[in-house]
This record gives sequence, C-alpha cells and structure tokens, in this order.
Amino acid sequence: MKFGVFDHMDRAQPDLSEQYANRLKLIRAYDRAGLYGYHLAEHHGTPLGLAPSPSVFLAAAAQHSERLRLGTLVYTLPEYHPLRLAEEICMLDRLSRGRFDFGIGRGISPIELGFYGLGADEAGERFVECRDIVLRALTCERLTFHGAYYRFDDVPMVMRPLQTPHPPLWYGVSKPSSCEWTAANDVNIVTSGGPQSVRTITDAYRSEWAKLGKPTETLPLLGVSRHVVIADTQREALEIAGPAYAEWRHSLLLLWEEHGVTAPAISYPPSAAEAISGGFMFAGTASAVREAIGGLISSTGISYLLCRLAFGGMPVEASLRAVELFAEEVMPALGV
Repeated sequence: MKFGVFDHMDRAQPDLSEQYANRLKLIRAYDRAGLYGYHLAEHHGTPLGLAPSPSVFLAAAAQHSERLRLGTLVYTLPEYHPLRLAEEICMLDRLSRGRFDFGIGRGISPIELGFYGLGADEAGERFVECRDIVLRALTCERLTFHGAYYRFDDVPMVMRPLQTPHPPLWYGVSKPSSCEWTAANDVNIVTSGGPQSVRTITDAYRSEWAKLGKPTETLPLLGVSRHVVIADTQREALEIAGPAYAEWRHSLLLLWEEHGVTAPAISYPPSAAEAISGGFMFAGTASAVREAIGGLISSTGISYLLCRLAFGGMPVEASLRAVELFAEEVMPALGV
C-alpha cells in the first residue's frame, strides 16, 4: 500500500504567487514525510486549476524534493503538440532525476476543450494520436508518423527520458471497460467514485491482468483520490474541512454552471458532512482517519491512496500539520 497526493491547485487565496510558494512548502513536507508521489491536475479558464501548465510547476517541484515522484494527472493530450510534449517530458524526467510520472487523458470538460477549439469527437481522436506519437518519440532515435492530425518525417529525437523505455503511465478511470487498455499497457490507474464503484474497477483490472498472464508482483498501482483533513481534535478537523470543501466544490462546478452544462456523473456531495458520510472525504483525528482509510483499503482493493491534503482555502499550516500527523500516525499503521 502506497500513499501520495493529488492536487487540483484550486484557488486558495487572492495572491497566486503566495499560493505557489505555499504549495512548494508542501512539496518539501511531502518529500520529508515519505509520501510516494505528487500528482497535479491540468485545467483551463477555471479557479479549479491554477496550474494550467503542469510542466512549469513540476519543474519547480523537482528542485524542492529528492524522493517524491512528480507527475501529471493528467496532461490533456488533445491540447498539446506531441513533439513539444515529448521534449518537455524528457526535460522533466532529467530535472527530477527519473522521478517523473506521465499521466494522460482526453480532458473531462467539453467547455475547456472548447477553449482550444476542440469538439468531443476530435478530442478523442487527437488524444489517441498524440498518445501514440509521444510514446514513440520517447523511445526512438528518429520519429516518423503519418496520422490524421500530425505528420512527422525523420525528426531527430536527440533527447531521452532517464527512465526506460519511458516514465510510468497513469490514467484516470471511471468505468471497468477502461481496464482492458490500461492493463494491457501496464498503466497505473486512479478513480474517484464511491467504494462499490472503485471495487468494480479494481476487480476488473486484476481480472484483465490475470487474463494476460502477467505476474501479480508487477501489478501497477490501483489508486483512488480522497480529501483528507487531519487535526489534533475532531472539532478542529471539521472546522477546517467545512469551508475548504465548500470553496473547492464551488471551483469544481463554477465553469459548468456558468455555461449551463451538466457536470459529469462522478459528482461530489454538496457539503463536507455529506462527503464524509459518503466516504469521499476523511476528516478527524489521526486515529479516526486511520481507521476510515483502513476500511477503504479493505473494501475497495486499492493499492494507492491519493490524498487531497490542500484544497479550498485551507491554511497552509493546517495542511502541514495534516501531513505531519499522516506520516507519524497513519502511514506506519497501514504497512507503509
């Protein structure tokens, strides 16, 4: 069982420069705490994602950490030129000395894709083409590819990632059918649904893995993301979680509501109390959170928990304390 961090980089305060500085403080804390990885989302035109160029922030994070793996969850591939992205990945993997994780996706928001002039069908096609080009570019000396959207002829690939054949792949999964491609290609997965939905997906992945005859010991990480607030008392944790969750959820839905578009089926409860009771958030003392996470692990079959330890307007001091308590009283008891 491993533990890491998922970060939307949603708006926490008016001063964005200070927010970035606070997140780098947290990067250092995650690294010291022995967390496995830090995974950064990509969004555009919304307070949900204030790191619209994940590569830029991850390059800074690489200079503030030594062991922590750093990755995207995800690059929205239809919005990228594949040659440029392949070169950025090589840079990030070298800057981090082989700690980069390559998360990929089509993009969940049709509104954000629309900002880039992309419709749903074209985005899906560009995702597949960009994915295939980047993976080829990371493993060849000269790139030749003729597709519907991109054409390359004998382009020298003078850079190489440190990890071979390429950095580990990550993909967000919301339905069991996605496990066929992810298992076949050794892709780590993350989901965010309720416990039963998560169990269905982890079972499907293990089933596909077994069908392929792959050894259990090489099974990729099967992850789920959850909000986590830990404080010295239950009351303090709930006082932090309530407004922070409300601010995060406001940022989550703002763009959809402004454009009159229905948000995806995977939605989050309207209040922190409902998120806690529904198992989407853990908030309390270290012992209470430890017990709840233990139950989640047993019921879902996950091997990786991505904690949202900074969201909404949580004070950075509260997040730092949560990291400290998590490292001291939660992780050791769960076999890390």
